[in-house]
Amino acid sequence: MVTGATAIILALAVPSVGAALIACAHRAPNLRETVTLVTATILFAVVASIAPEVLAGARPQARLLEVMPGLEIAFTVEPLGMLFALVATSLWIVTSLYSIGYMRGNHESHQTRYYACFALSLASAVGIAFAGNLFTLFLFYEALTLITYPLVTHHGTDEARRAGRLYIGMLVGTSIVFLLVAIIWTWTVAGTIEFEAGGILRGKTSNTTIGGLLALYIFGIGKAAVMPIHRWLPAAMVAPTPVSALLHAVAVVKAGVFTVVKVVVYVFGVDAIAGLKSVDWLPFIAGFTIIAASIVALRSDNLKRRLAYSTISQLSYVVFAAALLTPLSVMGAALHIAAHAFGKITLFFAAGSIYTAAHKTQVSELDGIGRRMPWTMGAFAVGSLSMIGLPPAVGFVSKWYILSGAMASEQWGAVAVLVAGTLLSAGYLLPIVYRAFFVRAAAAGAAHEAHGEAPLSIVVALSVSALATVALFLFPDTLLALSRQLAGTG
Repeated sequence: MVTGATAIILALAVPSVGAALIACAHRAPNLRETVTLVTATILFAVVASIAPEVLAGARPQARLLEVMPGLEIAFTVEPLGMLFALVATSLWIVTSLYSIGYMRGNHESHQTRYYACFALSLASAVGIAFAGNLFTLFLFYEALTLITYPLVTHHGTDEARRAGRLYIGMLVGTSIVFLLVAIIWTWTVAGTIEFEAGGILRGKTSNTTIGGLLALYIFGIGKAAVMPIHRWLPAAMVAPTPVSALLHAVAVVKAGVFTVVKVVVYVFGVDAIAGLKSVDWLPFIAGFTIIAASIVALRSDNLKRRLAYSTISQLSYVVFAAALLTPLSVMGAALHIAAHAFGKITLFFAAGSIYTAAHKTQVSELDGIGRRMPWTMGAFAVGSLSMIGLPPAVGFVSKWYILSGAMASEQWGAVAVLVAGTLLSAGYLLPIVYRAFFVRAAAAGAAHEAHGEAPLSIVVALSVSALATVALFLFPDTLLALSRQLAGTG
């Protein structure tokens, strides 16, 4: 039987070996894509094998290397990391299937590089999920930025290179200037950077220092895209749609909000900082991002840009929930990491399907497209329900816990933000569904439009992600169990 420690090492090794095998199969596309799918499936199986231990209360560990006394590359699987790893690795399977149809259907170049970088990005995401201390998390956080840079600049155009410079500049810049400083300061104050239930800073420093450190962490974790550290995300939409799915759902932004929640829970401690005036600013920043990004999305006609600003808004629901500092809201933050992942990847898959089959990129061009692409737009409708927070999609579950946390603690301003954000989400998503199914395309243009769905692998992938979005609403037991452990309520 594979032990937890062995499974952790395998979870890091499998995608790394898979990337090497993908590179070796560059002259055989069918073999290359088979290796990708097999690697993704094995990785998910390895990660899933750890879940029963974590659900039973165990915390599997693996220590690789001591860089210097007190500074190790070490891994510990706790509930939040388990949830993130399950989400990322399961969605890699679906994204790999989708990528086959998209990359071939659009005759994309450098496909081997794309699949290899994708595999390495999953290795980095798993490293972040299972990091046992801030040093390990920082190493894999930086690795994820560097590995995804070639994906952002995939097309090699001037626009792609500009987006890549902004991407690498903002993410590396904020992590070096703010996040690294916060980690060193934490080590100085706490004497450790090992994650610890209840927070390693509990009782070890002043309220003012807590506020300063929190600011460094929040703005240093640029992947969480809290305003004003957000411009890299819409700029990166120049990349192919499966890369957008990676950025928005599978790894990059999820690594950001995951890190925010992990720092709040295991570095500061929810109970330790609840009620402190020095941290009162965080809900305002997150709430502003929710509303402001939603307004930009509402005014955007480009579909991918609208979805990009939707992501910025939805990510801040996670930050906002963590900032409310109640057990229910922390549960909601963890749940929304998963809910947003499945709902948003469905929306991006649908956007890519529309582009592949009909070469449309603007919301104003989508009149009647649901009649020709019912599977694609049906999946888009499901993803939209999840982003709004309506049943029968898993987004309802996560937003219910966030709202319950706000109401239980009588934070009525937070309730108002959540209600306004929900209405704005409906405002920028439901009109797309309405256009697709209930507005007839102009006769002059309809004759020249592509008919039918995108390639089968694209349709299967987006259908699976949409079904998973509903299934997690109907059967949320594993997600709820992990989030309850994280919040200390179960």
